[in-house]
Amino acid sequence: MKVFAISDLHLSTTVEKPMDIFGSDWDNHFEKISADWKSKVSENDIVLLGGDLSWGINIDEARSDYELINTLPGTKIVVKGNHDYYWQSLNKMRSAFPDFGFIQNNSYRIESEKENGIVIAGTRGWIIPTETSEDHDKEIYNHELLRLRMSLDSAKSKMKDGDHLIVMLHFPPFDCEFHSNEMTSILEEYHPETVLYGHIHGKQVRAEKEIVKSGIKYILTSCDLIDNKLINILEF
Repeated sequence: MKVFAISDLHLSTTVEKPMDIFGSDWDNHFEKISADWKSKVSENDIVLLGGDLSWGINIDEARSDYELINTLPGTKIVVKGNHDYYWQSLNKMRSAFPDFGFIQNNSYRIESEKENGIVIAGTRGWIIPTETSEDHDKEIYNHELLRLRMSLDSAKSKMKDGDHLIVMLHFPPFDCEFHSNEMTSILEEYHPETVLYGHIHGKQVRAEKEIVKSGIKYILTSCDLIDNKLINILEF
């Protein structure tokens, strides 16, 4: 069994939101993702989708985008992005898209036939606040800290010796200088093997595709910054 990750697909099969206006990295981007996905992923594998999947503003508009993703192999687990406007309660998301798993104050544990399993936790995250940040952004960020802890507590209750803990985020958990903050402190407290994040785009963005900080591997998953190819996170 293998675990793959990618984020920020920004699909728009129902609404008119073409991504190629942002540059050549977005030309036929889903066709490239789909071809790579089919070449790598089997039905027994897991694909972690780090948010901003659809431009739909409600479930009906997002449905065809999810149906498109669901034509591809593997078990798909999703965390919310800042542009996933269709996202509702966990129960409504599960009801609307029963073939997907959703992370929202919860976690998933998946067994392997060969060795111990993986446990997946996470939350959307938000912009790291500064002294000049608006109160609204600080409030959202603090709420996301609570969501992250709830999800990690859920993961901790499911973990067995030897399990692999992976955290999915949409927003980066640090600024461009990789400074420590309240979110990285929580992550270091629970110490997952790997933290995934996306949200940032464009070749001009300063972005390391992979860094290790305090013994935790942080991996960037924004599709345009990883050549529209899924990243192999783990094989077990």
